[in-house]
Amino acid sequence: MAGRNFLFVPGPTNIPDSVLRAMHVSMEDHRSPIFPELVKPIFADLRKIFKTKDGQPFIFPASGTGGWESALQNTLSPGDKVLASRFGQFSHLWIDMCQRLGLDVEILETEWGQGAPADRYEAALKADTQHKIKAVLVCQNETATGVTSDIAAVRQAMNNVKHPALLLVDGVSSIASIDFRMDEWGVDVAVSGSQKGFMLPAGLAIICVSQKALAKSKDAKLVRCFFDWNDMVTTNAQGYFPYTPSLPLLYGLRESIKLLLAEGLENVFSRHHRLAEGVRAAVKGWGLKLCAQAPQWYSDTVSAVMVPDGFNGQDVIATAYHKYNLSLGAGLSKVSGKLFRIGHLGDLNECMVLAGLGGVEMAMRDVGIPFKPGSGVGAAVEYYCSSVSHSKVAGKPVVA
Repeated sequence: MAGRNFLFVPGPTNIPDSVLRAMHVSMEDHRSPIFPELVKPIFADLRKIFKTKDGQPFIFPASGTGGWESALQNTLSPGDKVLASRFGQFSHLWIDMCQRLGLDVEILETEWGQGAPADRYEAALKADTQHKIKAVLVCQNETATGVTSDIAAVRQAMNNVKHPALLLVDGVSSIASIDFRMDEWGVDVAVSGSQKGFMLPAGLAIICVSQKALAKSKDAKLVRCFFDWNDMVTTNAQGYFPYTPSLPLLYGLRESIKLLLAEGLENVFSRHHRLAEGVRAAVKGWGLKLCAQAPQWYSDTVSAVMVPDGFNGQDVIATAYHKYNLSLGAGLSKVSGKLFRIGHLGDLNECMVLAGLGGVEMAMRDVGIPFKPGSGVGAAVEYYCSSVSHSKVAGKPVVA
């Protein structure tokens, strides 16, 4: 098919040209005397991305799922109790992993389309007078439903009852795209992956660990080997890894962090919000609804769009892909067939989003979903043209 594929899944995301060039490197000795010149600055800059002074970043050759596993294995022991809310497929999968590893999970079942219930976390922690709960798990951005949760509110709930549990956060589809404040929010383990806000191929689990969590890792008894933080601490301090790292991905990560910091994290977050607001304007223009049930839960990295009764979201996805070379995200588990997802994160701007929305309109028209062609794209155009842009000319915001 002529032309490029338009990638609008919520990960993997588009890779900037400079990152692609940075990854095009010959192999080299990862034990050489100069290898730390690559590695040490990456660790230092990752602290800026996670917004932490004392947190310890780790980079594992794995996916975000590997980051989940490292968070659990290094901080907990068999039979330990953890508290988690289930409000989408990825929060469900982290709970499933806990259970497979032999942990006792207290689950706060939450309607899909809502965010993590801080008040129910607080009630459960208050009832735990013997402090049997050792860790609190939260997905900051539930990719399956397009829902973002308030991590600061969960931390406040923990503080309100003076509970000593660790706070573990899945930030796979939020970190480097949506504001994340590890130190301010008292996060003990933050988990991310390379293929979303970091604008890289999948292959790196990028996590950050508080000193409190590091101390817990000395006594945690869950079996671990590949994901052992203690092995990483020893070698990372010298600028090396306990096993062979992915050299191209490390070079790509160095470049992607450079791009993020050059744009400025607050500008990155503002850009994602602006792009997301345009998509949300389009959804409203089509007369459709988001899976996220209220504005406080709207995600700035992915919008899950509900299809009308009698239609299957998978038909929209298949038509978009086969006829228009547009990749959209599918509905998962409970919402399979009920929606399609538009990813709007990473290396993206307004014109790219408008192209994706145009493809969505063509696919929806082909499958017979009733809407006025141009209504969604037009609403997004109106929003982008009438609001303050992230882009700047001579240092000043562009305003219509």
